[in-house]
Amino acid sequence: MRRVLVTGVTGFAGSHLVDYILTRNDCEVFGIQRWRSPLENVTHFMDKITMVECELRDASSTRDTLERMRPDWIFHLAAQSFVPTSWSAPTESLTTNVLGQLNIFEAVRRIGLQCRIQIACSSEEYGMVYANELPIKETNPLRPLSPYAVSKVAQDMLSLQYYQSHSLKIIRVRLFNITGPRKMFDACSDFAKGVAEAEKSASKILKVGNLEGIRDFTDVRDAVKALWLLREKGRPGEVYNVCSGKGVKVGDVVSMLQAMSKKKIEVKTDKSRMRIIDDPLYVGDNSKIRALGWKPVTPLKKTLSDMLEYWRNRIKI
Repeated sequence: MRRVLVTGVTGFAGSHLVDYILTRNDCEVFGIQRWRSPLENVTHFMDKITMVECELRDASSTRDTLERMRPDWIFHLAAQSFVPTSWSAPTESLTTNVLGQLNIFEAVRRIGLQCRIQIACSSEEYGMVYANELPIKETNPLRPLSPYAVSKVAQDMLSLQYYQSHSLKIIRVRLFNITGPRKMFDACSDFAKGVAEAEKSASKILKVGNLEGIRDFTDVRDAVKALWLLREKGRPGEVYNVCSGKGVKVGDVVSMLQAMSKKKIEVKTDKSRMRIIDDPLYVGDNSKIRALGWKPVTPLKKTLSDMLEYWRNRIKI
C-alpha cells in the first residue's frame, strides 16, 4: 500500500484531497498539521489517517518527520495563501511558503527518498497579464503583483531548480481560483457567507468589492482529481495549469447567490474590500492537463449552492 503525505491537511484543498484519496482504499495517508491548526475540516476523517505535528519552517522537525513517514508521494499544500495578508505580513508569507518547501526538498534529498512531490503553485504568479496573452498558458511570463505571488514564484522556481540540480521528482501545479465548501477568504466564499449571514439577521445588505473582474473558477472537488491524476501522469519538471478555462464575471457570482437566497439581498460596494491591485480579466488555458484525461465537470451553480449551504450550517445568529 502506497504511503501518501499531505501537508496543509487541515486546510481547504488539503482536506478535500484527503476526502478523495480515502474513497480509493489503496493508500495509507499521513497529514501534517501545526500544533495550532484548527481541526474543523478534518474531524470526519481523523480516525482514518495518521496526523503528525510538524513545523515545516524548522529543518530538523521536517527531516525527522519525513524520516519516520518515508512517503511514496508528497502533496505539498501547506502555505500562507491569503493575498491581503501578504501585504500586511510579507515576511511571514515568504518565510512560510519558501522556507517550508525548501526544508521538504532538503529532507527528501538528504534522506534519499525516491518519492514524487507535487507542489501547489498559483495563477497569482502570472500577475500582470495582457489581453493578447489570454487564455493564460503555462509558458506565459510571470509578472507577480503581490508578496504572496512572489512567494509562489519562488516556490515554483525552487521546484524547477531542485528537479534540474538534484533530480527530485517534482511536479508543479498552478491552481487558479479553486473554490467550494470550506473555502475561506475568496470572492465566492465571502459572498456565500454574506448571503447566509443576511438570511439569519435583520440585514439585507451584502457588501462587495470589485464586481467587474472576470475570473476562472474551478470546484475544489474537480481540482483534487486533477492533483491525483498528475501524481501519476504528470511529468517531473513540468508545470500544469488547473483551471476551468472559462471566464465568469464576479458580479454574476453575486447574482447567482442572490437568486439562491431565502430573502431579497441588496448589494453595496465597500471600498475596503477592493484589492490594492486587481486584474480585470484572468482566464487560464487547461489544454495541457486536459490532454492527460482531466476536465472540470462541476457547474459553478452547484459549487455556489454547496458553499451557501455550508455557510448556512456554520452560521448561528
